[in-house]
Amino acid sequence: MPLNFPIWLTVSRILLIPLFVIVFYLPWTHARITASVIFIIAALTDWLDGYLARRWDQTSAFGAFLDPVADKLIVAVALILVLQRDARVLIALPVAIIISREITVSALREWMAEIGQRARVAVSWLGKFKTTAQMTALIVLIGFERGHPLYWLGVAALYVAAALTLWSMAAYLRAAWPTLRARS
Repeated sequence: MPLNFPIWLTVSRILLIPLFVIVFYLPWTHARITASVIFIIAALTDWLDGYLARRWDQTSAFGAFLDPVADKLIVAVALILVLQRDARVLIALPVAIIISREITVSALREWMAEIGQRARVAVSWLGKFKTTAQMTALIVLIGFERGHPLYWLGVAALYVAAALTLWSMAAYLRAAWPTLRARS
């Protein structure tokens, strides 16, 4: 299996995680903004790797597997860092919702694929909106300290992401429900 450029972009997203964490904790005035920029670069590679793989006809089973893994890893790490920095129920609730949804939907997709029904739980436009709200929230919450006016914009975006997360999870479960019920 050749590792093409889109796959290398996906791998780079995973490799950015340790750098992202280290920079986030550096005792340096601009560490948080720099960590936010690293997160932005990772988010851009998420869009770019898929775009290039389709455009250059370099899609692969390995890329289709690795891309969502890379996404979930960096988002989970970012959510943990944001929660660790502001450990209040205000932040913990949407973080728990988002992480729980990712685990639930990943398990659902795996099970549906196992029984040949993967298409019922394919990524939807709602998931794209959720991802946009989530990335916006994380970029802001990583880059700005609690008390900064933009921080509250990030908190609001995190709640929008959590709401869209619940909505998209319900949509996936509703799509899978006939199969889940029939197999019970």
